[in-house]
Amino acid sequence: MPSVGGVVMSNSERGINRRRYRRLALALPVRVSTIDAETDPYTGRPFFRLSREWCGNVSRGGVFIRTPEPLAPGRRVLVEVALPDGTPLEATGRVAWARRVLAPPGDHEEAGVGIEFLGATAVGLEALEQLLTTGEPEGRPRPPGA
Repeated sequence: MPSVGGVVMSNSERGINRRRYRRLALALPVRVSTIDAETDPYTGRPFFRLSREWCGNVSRGGVFIRTPEPLAPGRRVLVEVALPDGTPLEATGRVAWARRVLAPPGDHEEAGVGIEFLGATAVGLEALEQLLTTGEPEGRPRPPGA
């Protein structure tokens, strides 16, 4: 029987959507930084990662971030999503899953990470809830190459 995340699933269970929150497909700029330091394998010095990426979708529970260099599951991160109304959604999160894609760009699979929100500012959550209830905004930014 196939397994997902170490859990054995029947064929009927694999097609079930287990998401708790409705997702909205959006291309929004995101800034991601790690909370826990990594160690440089050459120098032994600690360092943090900071990158600017694009999200693929967002929900009350988290965000999918497109990135060619996914962080490992379990990593804690700070995320700042630039919402269409100008409000920043600032949140702490955890990398729930990562997907590396070895296929050429443009394939249907996108490399990236799923970030589960652990906490966020009240203002950011309120703006996110408003966005999720009104639907897709007009004139949203497009990621490079889209």
